Amino acid sequence: MSTNTRNQRKATPSGPLPRSARERAQAGVVSPDRRSLLGGPYRRPLLGGHRRSRRGLSGGAKVALILAGAVAVLGAIFYSNAAGRKSGGDYPFQVGDPGPGQPAPMIQLPSTNGATFNLSAQRGQTVLLYFQEGVMCQPCWTQITDIEANWAAFEELGVDKLVSITNDPLDVLEQKVEDEGISTPVLADPDLAVSKRYEANQYGMMGTTKAGHSFVLVDENGVIKWRADYGGAPNYTMYLPVERLVTDMRAGQAG
Repeated sequence: MSTNTRNQRKATPSGPLPRSARERAQAGVVSPDRRSLLGGPYRRPLLGGHRRSRRGLSGGAKVALILAGAVAVLGAIFYSNAAGRKSGGDYPFQVGDPGPGQPAPMIQLPSTNGATFNLSAQRGQTVLLYFQEGVMCQPCWTQITDIEANWAAFEELGVDKLVSITNDPLDVLEQKVEDEGISTPVLADPDLAVSKRYEANQYGMMGTTKAGHSFVLVDENGVIKWRADYGGAPNYTMYLPVERLVTDMRAGQAG
């Protein structure tokens, strides 16, 4: 018998062939690794499910949650201001610069009435300037419609004209004015040149990128007679009842 033949015989198993994993499991034979997974003394954490749970939300889901939170905050602010119309809540304001007694800075902007508004050409008339946040702020437009509906109260205070100013494009403002059915001229100030001149963009919830909720009363001589910036922190008011606005204007002119 050759050496190769002897080696081949030694390599051939003499006992029964190894059983499959299923047969070993049925016979109660479990490998150390399997014992650890089944709760034996060599227990190790199950990596698959636990790791997936630790990864948390995807990036897109996190962004969606952040946006949803921001919308909820904005909605709460809008609701609180709208609710103030019924409750007559408190509406504090600041007085920006330029303020009462100072000449009103120049304004020359395109208007939704098709003309260019020039404040210098309004001599002899008392003009109420209303700086606001634009088409995304529905309470700001409700403010205009309510002022128009109660215009007699403003005439009693000597106001001849209301003009609103915001930084949306003129074509967008023209459509908004048509949708709201208002007659008040709205001026387009896209680069915030006039809003910055009056520092009206210092009093809003959008930082300095938009005007807040500011009223500036300019008398017949072009001098600021009264001013109130309602849109600043912490309340960020975007609407106040007309009767409150009239009361503040009357007290400001008297004082």
